[in-house]
Amino acid sequence: MTRLAFSTNAFKQNTLAEAVDAIADAGYAGVELMADVPHAHPARFDAGQRAALQRQLADRRLVVSNVNAFTHFADGDTYRPTWIDGDAGRRDVRIAHTIGAVDLAAEFGAATVSVQPGGPLIGTGLTRNQACERFAQGIRRVLPRAKERGVVIAVEPEPGLLIETAAEYAEFKASYFPREPAVAMNCDVGHLFCVGDDPAAVIRGQADQIAHVHLEDIGKNRVHQHLLPGKGVIDFRAVLAALRSIGYAGWVTVELYPFEATAAEVARRAIKHLRPMIG
Repeated sequence: MTRLAFSTNAFKQNTLAEAVDAIADAGYAGVELMADVPHAHPARFDAGQRAALQRQLADRRLVVSNVNAFTHFADGDTYRPTWIDGDAGRRDVRIAHTIGAVDLAAEFGAATVSVQPGGPLIGTGLTRNQACERFAQGIRRVLPRAKERGVVIAVEPEPGLLIETAAEYAEFKASYFPREPAVAMNCDVGHLFCVGDDPAAVIRGQADQIAHVHLEDIGKNRVHQHLLPGKGVIDFRAVLAALRSIGYAGWVTVELYPFEATAAEVARRAIKHLRPMIG
């Protein structure tokens, strides 16, 4: 059976404790931790806060589905510092942050850490091959810790970034990490739809690469704007059927970060829409 979680990145106007309670109250089995301010930024999330979260998760019977290390508001913005930044020191910040997220995932029993796919290529002055090589160099620096801690680095294709499509992910994987199970895909269904991919077909075609799944709806115009499930045109039944067909046993996390003002409400509405499709 598909396991549904909800990301705390929709709750940036709330404390992490408030987010966890709201997600539990909505009926989810899992919670994705935003590895950034104001929630679980690894460098600022101290031992006392970690212990308190462990107790709360146990009390609310929640499991951590994934650690989301995509954004970096603590030291930059949504994307920056990136893996392909021209400043090596800024790349070091991104790498150290991701290692911290890996440790956080291991501590909380999460199998995956989702990461941005390199960053925006435009403005870097790099060719695509140069950017992919730089991204791979960064991943190689995180990989020993990920393998030691038993955590998968889940690269998340995103519109407008270095790796947008499932085919670009597959090319990157085959070129740099062809036999490395600790590097896989965070399959964001909405992102794939935005760039013209068929999410269900990607799931079936790259079954061995799907480490974690993000769900959100997208409008018919394929503009990258996360919508509440049922408000766009994503065929969630087909997506969930594809996951069942490949025997996917991981987490499906609903990611609705634009809804900060109504996070608890959209968490409840999303699970109400999706639950009848879960088999």
